[in-house]
Amino acid sequence: MEQKLNITKNQENSKEKTELMSPKMDVVFQALFGEVGNERITKKFLEAVLERKIEKVDLSENIVLRRETEEDKLGILDVLAKIDNGEYCNIEMQMATQETILKRILYYWSRVYTKNIKKSQDYNALKKTIQVLITNFEIKELKGLEYRTKWKIIEEKERKRILTDEFEICIIEIPKIYKLSPKEQTQEVIKWIYFFENPENKEAWGYMKKEEEPEEIKEAREKLRVISEDEKMQRIVELRQKAIMDEKAGKEYARNQGIEEGKTQGIEVGKMQVAKRMKEKGFDINTIKDLTGLTKKEIENI
Repeated sequence: MEQKLNITKNQENSKEKTELMSPKMDVVFQALFGEVGNERITKKFLEAVLERKIEKVDLSENIVLRRETEEDKLGILDVLAKIDNGEYCNIEMQMATQETILKRILYYWSRVYTKNIKKSQDYNALKKTIQVLITNFEIKELKGLEYRTKWKIIEEKERKRILTDEFEICIIEIPKIYKLSPKEQTQEVIKWIYFFENPENKEAWGYMKKEEEPEEIKEAREKLRVISEDEKMQRIVELRQKAIMDEKAGKEYARNQGIEEGKTQGIEVGKMQVAKRMKEKGFDINTIKDLTGLTKKEIENI
């Protein structure tokens, strides 16, 4: 019996030593909420985000990327869930500030909405599509608004009639949560945000006592622990972090070289000069391609 207790204690100590990955990292977020078998926690999370009851979540159409190569450096990882009566909900966690974030969110909404219909089908085959964006930064166009905003197409003059229920965008800006008073931090979705911010739950969760933690968040933590212990995922996260750092460094370098001005003025010579300098500095071709607009072949020929 004593030996069994010691084994159990050792297992618990090992469990405690496991450093949990950040759920805000896109590859981790996708593994946690996008993989088949995780429908229960995804359902509870979406109910909190959308403030509505959801009967069913289907993750079978979600494209899960688990490539362990440098080629996935600048890829976009999101979660596609099919809910209730065939509605599609696309969820993206965005860590780095993006100046074109609003254009991008419209693009991703349209991409999911139009994928529902085949060439021979009627437009009635199109289903309601919801785009959920969670940002680790404040969006300048949403300054002065609440941390969670929901957007629909509404008539401009009277502002009473919604054109269609098939369009919906929900945006959550994490930094704004910390501007709320403890009394205001009572929404269910904030419990999930605290989990994203501090999955270990070592410190006080704002207004919430530990015993008030939802069962689905406890389940999410256990799944996160399994993900965090997976050596392949550790490698993927390491590559992902390196990719983010490389992308940030590339943008800063391009900005210092005046590439943005060059792109605006259409000076192709300037692009080639910057691309040459970036190659000399060791930047990879995909990063140079994304930042200069040059083709892979043009860059290889420099």
